[in-house]
Amino acid sequence: MVERWGKHEVKVKNNTTLLLHVRPETTTANRLVVLNDWYRVQLKKRIPSLLDKWQSKIGVEASSWGVKRMKTRWGSCNIGSKRIWLNLELAKKPPECLEYVLVHELVHLLERHHNDRFRGFRDRFMPTWRVARGVLKREPLAHEDWIY
Repeated sequence: MVERWGKHEVKVKNNTTLLLHVRPETTTANRLVVLNDWYRVQLKKRIPSLLDKWQSKIGVEASSWGVKRMKTRWGSCNIGSKRIWLNLELAKKPPECLEYVLVHELVHLLERHHNDRFRGFRDRFMPTWRVARGVLKREPLAHEDWIY
C-alpha cells in the first residue's frame, strides 16, 4: 500500500504486485472498497469474450450476467431468467477458474441439476474442468483480512 494525496487507484507492478494508492486518512473499509472496485472492473473486462466463446460452443445464451460478492458460491445461475452471477473473488484466481465457473453456470441452462447429464455436458465441453475446480476447492473464497 502506498499512502499519498490524490485519487485512489490500484496499479499493477511487474505483473506480480498490486500497489494500492490511497490517501493517508483512508480507512481499512474504504481501502477494501477501492480494491474491490478495481477487481470488479478487471473481471468485467474478461467476461464478455469468455461468454462469446462458450455460449457458441455450448449452444446456449445467458440473457444477462453480473458480478457480485458471494460468501459461499463461485457462481450461480437463475434458469428461468437465464441470468448468471459470478463471484467477485474469481478476479483473484487463475483465468481457468473463471472459465470453469462460467462454463458450469452455462451448462445449467441445459440441465438444472448436478446429475449424470450435467456432468456429461461438463465433460464434453470442458474436459479439464477438474483442474480448475481443484484450485478453487483448495483456496478460500475471500481474504478480506489481507487489507490493512
